[in-house]
Amino acid sequence: MHPNAVFRFPADREALAFVADVGFAHLFAMTPDGPRVAHVPLLVVPSGVLRFHLSNGNALARHLDGAVAVASVGGPGSYISPNWYADPANNLPTWNYRTVEIEGRVTALGWDALRDLLDLSAATFEPRVGQDWTMAKMDPGRRDAMMRAITAYELVPTALRSTDKASQNRSEADARAVMAALATIGDDDGAAAVKRRRGW
Repeated sequence: MHPNAVFRFPADREALAFVADVGFAHLFAMTPDGPRVAHVPLLVVPSGVLRFHLSNGNALARHLDGAVAVASVGGPGSYISPNWYADPANNLPTWNYRTVEIEGRVTALGWDALRDLLDLSAATFEPRVGQDWTMAKMDPGRRDAMMRAITAYELVPTALRSTDKASQNRSEADARAVMAALATIGDDDGAAAVKRRRGW
């Protein structure tokens, strides 16, 4: 996380809303074989815990139950050229970006919780692509065979670290220049991030 507190998300609930919106994470943990990372679809349930599943063949799967892990969720970033500032000779390039790290202990969940997680995943992500698939559409034998190949997990957060860096540390003139430059090169999301954090 960026050390400057000015770049934090305004509140943890907003950071968790970002996590829920992205819905995908890099999950890091130590194993006897060294550090490992898994790439997981991630859901934030109403209690604030994270739920996800992994293939049982994943390098992390057999080590996760009871382990402390870090889920890192990031969005697109924008390179910022010093040429966009009023005084480029006294600045360095930087990046604007959004990311949230959630640290906590992981617990493996049982069969019923896995089914609930898969139902919730479909209910969450299918509407995003305009579809209506549900687990009920699967052949029961095939469904159960595929479910036996994965495990559901829950991560209970003990720490949340966030960065929502969008030129907050710049003067209004510099921030407007960055926003305009990003829009000019077609980085509409980057321009919108500056506008959002400034309340323009």
